[in-house]
Amino acid sequence: MKKIKVHFKKELAYVQLAQFLKDYIDDNTIIICIGTDRCIGDSLGPIVGSMLINKFFPLTVYGTIKTPIHALNLENQLKLIKEKHPNNNIIAIDACLGDDSSIGDIQIRNQPISPGKGVGKTLPDVGNISIIGIVDSCDNTEFFTNRSTRLDLIIDMSSVIVNTILYAYCLNHKDNDLFL
Repeated sequence: MKKIKVHFKKELAYVQLAQFLKDYIDDNTIIICIGTDRCIGDSLGPIVGSMLINKFFPLTVYGTIKTPIHALNLENQLKLIKEKHPNNNIIAIDACLGDDSSIGDIQIRNQPISPGKGVGKTLPDVGNISIIGIVDSCDNTEFFTNRSTRLDLIIDMSSVIVNTILYAYCLNHKDNDLFL
């Protein structure tokens, strides 16, 4: 497994993350953002999806604040997505729990996400590449229902992830006039 981990507050974090991601994003890539708008800690994915769409990102994006992909509809949505995009590369994005010292870290790995694993759910793996944002401690017995997760953290981490994806896509297309 190859991976990179950068704290979202690190100066130019998105540049480091994008340098890793650029090798895994192309015109055959779709983005699946997992989470729900009903819980601040789990809203990272849908916020990223909405931000990408609002920036007119040219790749297909699933999972937004308006149409989230979450534990209750994940299996059905994955089936529909795979029927529509049978051979596409998938980047999956989700919030994650971790150690207290890891809160704020963004990790990109060349392996699928296992959504719900941190809260004891068994859901299908998603993607070929995963982007996770560690938004709370796994020591928290209330998991994502904890009122200590600040929306500010989620918005800031989402912005770094969006900038990472945009920059990685630009790096992958640096030899054409896509952004001129």
